[in-house]
Amino acid sequence: MSDKLKTQEVAMLREELEILMSERTCLLQVAGAAAVLVANTDGRNLPPEAAEAAEMLSKYVNDLSEETLKDALEIVHAEVGPGDL
Repeated sequence: MSDKLKTQEVAMLREELEILMSERTCLLQVAGAAAVLVANTDGRNLPPEAAEAAEMLSKYVNDLSEETLKDALEIVHAEVGPGDL
């Protein structure tokens, strides 16, 4: 494989990695905002359709790994108490 081809491949991989990292940041922002919303919402006060969506959102937020959830909350500058995770 020529050096020029290797250089192009490295550049393409670097670009793809940057795209993925940018996408991860956006997804962490969404997850962080969702976690804050779930934490501050009382499902008993929601209409049934919204309660179903909130329950689904809550399940997905709870399925996140602790590390990912911490990253998500950090990126939206949410404060977490000692027993919140």
